[in-house]
Amino acid sequence: MRSWTCGVCGQLVFFENTKCLRCGNPLGFDWAMRELWTRPEEPRCANFDAIGCNGLAANAGELCFACRLTRTRPNDDDSIGIGQWADAERAKRRLLFELGELGLPTDGLSFDLLSSAHAPVTTGHLDGLVTLDLAESDDAERELRRVQMGEPYRTLLGHMRHEVGHFYFPVLVDTDERRAMVRACFGDERADYQEALDRHYASGPPANWAESYVSAYATMHPSEDWAETFAHVLHLHDTLQTAREYGVRVEGPPGRPDLHAEPVVIEGQTGLREVLDDWLGLTYALNALNRSLGYDDLYPFVLTGPVIEKLDLIDDLVARRR
Repeated sequence: MRSWTCGVCGQLVFFENTKCLRCGNPLGFDWAMRELWTRPEEPRCANFDAIGCNGLAANAGELCFACRLTRTRPNDDDSIGIGQWADAERAKRRLLFELGELGLPTDGLSFDLLSSAHAPVTTGHLDGLVTLDLAESDDAERELRRVQMGEPYRTLLGHMRHEVGHFYFPVLVDTDERRAMVRACFGDERADYQEALDRHYASGPPANWAESYVSAYATMHPSEDWAETFAHVLHLHDTLQTAREYGVRVEGPPGRPDLHAEPVVIEGQTGLREVLDDWLGLTYALNALNRSLGYDDLYPFVLTGPVIEKLDLIDDLVARRR
């Protein structure tokens, strides 16, 4: 994420802010210009009052670009669902900003943000439609599911990054040459999905899964391996861009030059492999800081050679599309 300042007083502001906390001037994100403006005369998104969306609209009473992509959301009289919807929209706006930074198209992408308090909801993707169970916005519920599923990491943003990974498979893997490359790396996505699903939940991941996969869930099917790895590429891009914007520099412990990390960015200039040394130094430091606060590792992943190969392939396909 980029860093932002108030256009009136120069105060540091953030992507999600609706006003400057120093001077009180309203802030709005212009999706066409990709800038956070201090322009009180610009029309706000029609969802501003309901969920605090800070997007700017073309005309008064209209939705901003991000909110227009939501096809279904909770009813106005569902106070709990509205609160959960607001959390999901914040995560979605950040996702859409990053997709724009990477030059990835969003034509054909839409979202159903549904509450499982009223009917069963399965988070997933089908033909460009991402469905999200809004129960995932509740910290306690999400943590319970994370523990039940044996996952080291589970967030709203992570779910969305994974599901749009399915959407971008046919966008990025659009030639016979690219399909051959991806199948050689991830396996054949045409393999029977239901059979793979039944096998995964009956037997679990293989004992040595961490040697070749970024997560246990990625072992289930080549399509899920692709989506999990795609989500991880987005994790890397967003975190490294944020580190660069804030000038984060890690010297590393004395005598460990391998854990030095400069503020780097990977969009457009440097391949993914070239910045992973910086990524290692940064994540070691972040994990150590988290442990000092009594939390689990902020970055609970191990990037092995085969995993790096998959990350690099997807990053290269994204760069070619850009």
